[in-house]
Amino acid sequence: MANNVGKLPENTSIVIPRLVCRDPGAEIDFCVRVFEATVLNRRPGPDGSVAHGLLTIAGEMIMIEAEWPTLPSRAPATDGTSPVVIFVYVPDVDRTLERTLACGGKVLVPAKNQFWGDRTAWVMDPSGHVWTVATRIEETTAEERAQRWEQIVSQKPAE
Repeated sequence: MANNVGKLPENTSIVIPRLVCRDPGAEIDFCVRVFEATVLNRRPGPDGSVAHGLLTIAGEMIMIEAEWPTLPSRAPATDGTSPVVIFVYVPDVDRTLERTLACGGKVLVPAKNQFWGDRTAWVMDPSGHVWTVATRIEETTAEERAQRWEQIVSQKPAE
């Protein structure tokens, strides 16, 4: 046992976002329905409701946590002002937006093709967490991205 000390557990992501939620069970269900997440663990709290979940989205781990009175982290406000935005690639941004709305989420920024080659949108799940969903639609070179960005920043704002 002692020879495993300091090693990363098998099949674990190095960085694992932890989303604090008022209703972790609902957040887990949202992730399963919208992002086709796989639930690896769903742990009950003292009252029997879901206190913790461990999921993967396309093989990458994410934890869902209940608020705990002994810990300082709290669920975000549901107004879209979260300081943390989770970026996730999905097979089809537009289909993901449909599923988000069907599951009680909101579209904060509509889908748009971006200069770097992704189609992106920003959504907020019912727990208040903000996600950028993206689908690669075009492979671009560093030169193409630089030229497109220069064109964007050099345009005068609409008056």
